[in-house]
Amino acid sequence: MVFNTLALMTRARGPDEFWRKRKIFRLSSHFRGRFRNCYSMAIRAVHRSLQFATKGRDAKHDIIRQIWMNRIDSAAMEHGLTYKGVKEGLTRSEIHLNHKSLADLAVWEPRTFKSLVNIAHERVKQDGLRIMGYLKAPALVLSKGK
Repeated sequence: MVFNTLALMTRARGPDEFWRKRKIFRLSSHFRGRFRNCYSMAIRAVHRSLQFATKGRDAKHDIIRQIWMNRIDSAAMEHGLTYKGVKEGLTRSEIHLNHKSLADLAVWEPRTFKSLVNIAHERVKQDGLRIMGYLKAPALVLSKGK
């Protein structure tokens, strides 16, 4: 490309501008009205939506972690222990499982989870901790793990 003057060279933006704008327009393709077609409005709307998406991912992570904790707590109470007792007992026994894997074991492999709860219970009893109220398992409750 030949430029006669310096002013013409600075005005020629080339293919880079096309692809940069195309990226924004692809992200704004589902918006309504001028937020889809007008670049100056689309770029503001895209930046705003990306900020909300980041906040939404953080909130989703918190909600999922709460679900995992509830599942672990419910399954542990079936076997006579609290959530804190299970986590502390497993940590002291050097069994390091994260919330997701413990929750999956509680739902899909209840016998394995029951053996982990028994290990945690024995360790907590051995160390003489009072962080958990020794709960008795309900007598008439049928669970998959028994």
